[in-house]
Amino acid sequence: QVQLVESGGGSVQAGGSLRLSCVASGSKYNYCMAWFRQAPGKEREGVAGIDSLGTTSYADSVKGRFTISRDNAGNTLYLQMNSLKPEDTAMYSCAAVAMYCRRVYVPKANEYNSWGQGTQVTVSS
Repeated sequence: QVQLVESGGGSVQAGGSLRLSCVASGSKYNYCMAWFRQAPGKEREGVAGIDSLGTTSYADSVKGRFTISRDNAGNTLYLQMNSLKPEDTAMYSCAAVAMYCRRVYVPKANEYNSWGQGTQVTVSS
């Protein structure tokens, strides 16, 4: 499995930006990785994913505002979040699956087996 540690969360006003990072140890460039979020009282939802070929996918609620990327070594996953809204408030977690994969759909939690502890994002109006 892959060890994941997130950072970059915080509090920001609506319209602001944050950049989340997820450092992966034991990872290889061709793993599938993703960002998920969970707000209080709500189910965990897939936010954005990147597959072994670098194909990205996004939930409709964040398309055009969030960008997922990773460095060339595959050690760090990023989520650039722009034009943040109060409804983006949640605990954000990164996830990975230690295998080559092709995924062109919004990430599904049951398809990932390594998870970070999460970083809180709070957006105020």
